[in-house]
Amino acid sequence: MTRYLLEHPRELVSLKFFGERYGSAKSSISEDLGIIRKTLQDWGVGKLETLPGASGGARLTPMYSADNAKMVIDQLVEKVDDESRLLPGGYVYLSDLLGDPEVLREIGRLIATQYEAQDVDVVMTIETKGIPLAQSVAMYLNRPFVIVRNSSHITEGSTVSVNYVSGSSQRIKKMELSRRTLKEGANVVVVDDFLKGGGTLNGMKSLIDEFGAHLVGMNVFAEGQFEGERLIGECTSLIKVDSSDNQFSAKPGNYLATVFD
Repeated sequence: MTRYLLEHPRELVSLKFFGERYGSAKSSISEDLGIIRKTLQDWGVGKLETLPGASGGARLTPMYSADNAKMVIDQLVEKVDDESRLLPGGYVYLSDLLGDPEVLREIGRLIATQYEAQDVDVVMTIETKGIPLAQSVAMYLNRPFVIVRNSSHITEGSTVSVNYVSGSSQRIKKMELSRRTLKEGANVVVVDDFLKGGGTLNGMKSLIDEFGAHLVGMNVFAEGQFEGERLIGECTSLIKVDSSDNQFSAKPGNYLATVFD
């Protein structure tokens, strides 16, 4: 049952289904769910809800406790805190981490924890480095993810496009999204790998507005140093990197304060 619930996060599964699947009485299923609930709570890795009634059942929400979230972020900071990662323009090399399945699982669960009590319909990102992050978050939220393109593909069909200003270079760029991928009124979480000036995130916000959808929140893996005013408001970052005074350092972002305070 634990494996099935983990593979179907945030999905309401009826006790009748479990009873038929495992050949057990509902009373036995209820007792086993109680054990699973306590174990997840003790380990701080998920929340199991049971809803009574004919239409009720069990629903598992993968999430981190505050202690586990702090431990994971500290581990991520340790992996990023290497001055050799600093690239020209104040960017940071993160491709090795964003290609590591274990790191992606941790990031996905962390970001999903922020929205465990919110209604999310879609996870949005822009090509290319944000794709594995969005996929991991979407898996834990059990929601689809959509990819905003810098240029349209013929396989996307008709698209909606917006022009946006890059926050760091101040250049005008364009992004597009297929009309079929986002519905009016959808609740959207935006995920990206790196935040500097905020131009890309602001462009995705404009695109969400064009579709008549609702922005629930914005999340990035790492937030870089930026002189001046960013083009977006609130954004949750797991890690913050500082490259001032010819020194490079990484520290926790605003995630813990945003989610647990």
